Amino acid sequence: MTFEELGLSAPILQAVQDCGYETPTPIQQQAIPVVLEGKDVIGASQTGTGKSAAFALPLLTRIEANGVPQVLVLEPTRELADQLAEAFRTYAKHTDIKVALLYGGIGYGKQTEELKKGAEVVIATPGRLVDHFYRGNMKFKHIRHLVLDEVDRMTDMGFLPIVRKIINLCPWEGRQTLFFSATMPQILQGFAKWCLTDPVEVAIARSEVAATISHAFYPVGMDQRDDLLLALIKNTEFRNLMVFTRTRKEADTVANLLCRAGWDKEVTVMHSDIPQKERMAALRGFKEDKYRILVATDVAARGIDVNGVTHVINYRVPENPEDYVHRIGRTGRAEAQGDAFTLLTADEVDFAKSVEFFIKQKVERRKLEGFDYAYTALLDEGARPVRKPRPAAPKRRRR
Repeated sequence: MTFEELGLSAPILQAVQDCGYETPTPIQQQAIPVVLEGKDVIGASQTGTGKSAAFALPLLTRIEANGVPQVLVLEPTRELADQLAEAFRTYAKHTDIKVALLYGGIGYGKQTEELKKGAEVVIATPGRLVDHFYRGNMKFKHIRHLVLDEVDRMTDMGFLPIVRKIINLCPWEGRQTLFFSATMPQILQGFAKWCLTDPVEVAIARSEVAATISHAFYPVGMDQRDDLLLALIKNTEFRNLMVFTRTRKEADTVANLLCRAGWDKEVTVMHSDIPQKERMAALRGFKEDKYRILVATDVAARGIDVNGVTHVINYRVPENPEDYVHRIGRTGRAEAQGDAFTLLTADEVDFAKSVEFFIKQKVERRKLEGFDYAYTALLDEGARPVRKPRPAAPKRRRR
């Protein structure tokens, strides 16, 4: 199937061609025709599958530049909102459709101006959107397409009550609602039933690791975790690398470790304690290859779209097995090859078993050849030596 066969408008197809997209991903093939028909959608998709384009392209096809907000997209974090606004603007560049981006941590001036200019698409975090409503800047009466993205993240962050308020501000009659969530806990099932009407379900392998990703556990004693991390990075021919940690303090500690090891010109760090401008600068610098290593908490694991990440390292095994899929999904995107390494210590064995149960496969254990391991019983579990992690694959255009 091609994008031309999906029924997108000519200006949107031109933007798709400009982006270098060749064939739609499975979720795009499933979702785009349904969205074009005006039906509600409840979607689940692992990261890196092209979900944003799956709703952005058909929505831009369905609306026209009339100077009033018609599409409202809610995102849980500022980074996701900023990234999605960039995507919408790219896809709409051959139209007169305008996009407003609303999130906290910065002033209201530019955002208010974007709304006054008549943006047809509004992308926002919940708190700042309600602020603009109370200031009289945001009008909801013409909203016909509502997108709730990463709803499980919004639930985790305590946004569900304010999201419910926003939904009630939007017209109910004639509204199309698109609901995307990587997981569907009990609380969200009832919430989805309340805000959706006869939704079409679109699901793409939420618990599977992309076939393009080579991933493994690297068993190590707890007191050698830092040494093995440095050795893996030193022996890996990466182009762009993301290192995930569990906590903000740990992210700072790992970033400082890498700086002391000589990577100070190539490392940046990203977590919620860092001021918004610095977080955006870190992400922008990583996207533009100013930095080759990004150390981050899970704020960067969900949905942040960075092209060309060749390697991911989990400093610890994630406590939530779904986070394992989201983290390592930062690499191997758009059918490119990628590698993911996870450091495994004795206190994380249960987390490792949970990951394997969730993804329904045994994760290979490996040893880095030439590393001076101190003994740990984990090394007796069949970890096979590898001389050097696989080198980076050639760059591929993101879709």
